[in-house]
Amino acid sequence: MSMIDEPLYPIAVLIDELKNDDIQLRLNSIRRLSTIARALGEERTRKELIPFLSENNDDDDEVLLAMAEELGVFIPYVGGVEHAHVLLPPLETLCTVEETCVREKAVESLCRIGSQMRESDLVDYFIPLVKRLAAGEWFTARVSACGLFQIAYPSAPDMSKTELRSIYSQLCQDDMPMVRRSAATNLGKFAATVEPAHLKTDVMSMFEDLTQDDQDSVRLLVVEGCAALGKLLEPQDCVAHILPVIVNFSQDKSWRVRYVVANKLYELCEAVGPDPTRTDLVPAYVRLLRDNEAEVRIAAAGKVTKFCRILNPELAIQYILPCVKELSSDSSQHVRSALASVIMGMAPVLGKDATIEQLLPIFLSLLKDEFPDVRLNIISKLDQVNQVIGIDLLSQSLLPAIVELAEDRHWRVRLAIIEYIPLLASQLGVGFFDDKLGTLCMQWLQDKVYSIRDAAANNLKRLAEEFGPEWAMQHIVPQVLEMMNNPHYLYRMTILHAVSLLAPVLGSEITCSKLLPVVINASKDRVPNIKFNVAKVLQSLVPIVDQSVVEKTVRPCLVELNEDPDVDVRFFANQALQSIEHVMMSS
Repeated sequence: MSMIDEPLYPIAVLIDELKNDDIQLRLNSIRRLSTIARALGEERTRKELIPFLSENNDDDDEVLLAMAEELGVFIPYVGGVEHAHVLLPPLETLCTVEETCVREKAVESLCRIGSQMRESDLVDYFIPLVKRLAAGEWFTARVSACGLFQIAYPSAPDMSKTELRSIYSQLCQDDMPMVRRSAATNLGKFAATVEPAHLKTDVMSMFEDLTQDDQDSVRLLVVEGCAALGKLLEPQDCVAHILPVIVNFSQDKSWRVRYVVANKLYELCEAVGPDPTRTDLVPAYVRLLRDNEAEVRIAAAGKVTKFCRILNPELAIQYILPCVKELSSDSSQHVRSALASVIMGMAPVLGKDATIEQLLPIFLSLLKDEFPDVRLNIISKLDQVNQVIGIDLLSQSLLPAIVELAEDRHWRVRLAIIEYIPLLASQLGVGFFDDKLGTLCMQWLQDKVYSIRDAAANNLKRLAEEFGPEWAMQHIVPQVLEMMNNPHYLYRMTILHAVSLLAPVLGSEITCSKLLPVVINASKDRVPNIKFNVAKVLQSLVPIVDQSVVEKTVRPCLVELNEDPDVDVRFFANQALQSIEHVMMSS
């Protein structure tokens, strides 16, 4: 191909591939648009490539989605910001397709391009585009238009601003619920660009229209906008306009609306200030905590700590705690689980006395809940309570429950307890730990479930790191090595795993004198799985012990294993021998 035809080649390939029946080729071609644009140069990209993309309405959503994404970062390839407007026509077309994710991506790309465009171009090209979409016959165009006002409005002249506000108001009253939903979703972003004088009049009237919508799917989106609007308004306006709406929504006939209110209510407390929170929002929140729909109670229970942080402790104890007590024995396990995941955070808010008197009994009842997730959620957050009530009280009241859970019938609960043990150990101190929890840690090494045995071995390593090698030598090593005589090979394997984890923590001396002989002895085991695990452990011990020990003890053992009848044992023994050679050469 001659040099003159060279620039034509990429566009020819692109056009061929864009018309290809194979969707993968079309997709690859779209994803390479930036390369093709670079090859064509800025002018030809503007005059040939972009018009071609505008006309090429592919029928496959995946291709359109890729195109919408690519065009969002295309400004450098069309000659910079002064030519950015040429990218609007193909994206305008994509804003009207039926597939939601394509439209959303096109709107996102338009916002990205619009935010970089010059003000004069926004007035000449972007604002007319928004008006065209808002007047579109097909609802998809109107849905997309709602997301573009936030970019168009700030740079519009005053006349256009009035028109844009009036168009948005019409979209809020559109016949199609999908359009009203989009208007409700974007109202907060649009409101953030509107001048304060018009915010109170025009935007608030749109807001009120949407709050009275007959579709619950629209109303629940308005709730999300309440928090955004509340932050834009002065506190007194917020109390006058937003607060009544939220109080009404907390009693809405649709549980989905009440659910969103339960999730968002604490955000509004900051917007309206302390007094209205006490008089209006606390009763609304209490209603939601006692709602007859479990989903609403779940959402409200999950926010109980955030809500209490906004209130003073007296209010929380007076109004919220009675509801929390009721929820702790709720008929729905999911409500109890949501409560258990956050209730620990209430301890720092309520202070020591209230925690001991009021919260501890609730913790204990949740720790004994029949549903494992509830117990799990409490266990994983115990440290928050410890900071408030101190370790003595925690150990008296909660430790018996923890010991009971250590033998829980659900292995995941046992696992959560194991993962919590090192934290508990560091807080309790070594003396207390030996009395109460030491035997448990050994017991787990012989659990029926592999994940528990594995976690127990890791737990011993973390305890050795916490309390030091001397303590481990006294309290862990003798019991661990004794278990090496267990008749079941799976438990013997767990001990080998524990040895490989403990060795780096205990250091060379203890490893050589105590751990290594046991591992060497295990190489005579009758079970091949044990023997090849011995080879793996020996390989991990090579960097820890002295060179002389490797030559005198480790290598002969591995040479023997390398002649074992079992193929796997020979394989791992050979690997270990090779790693010894490697270490020797590098040293």
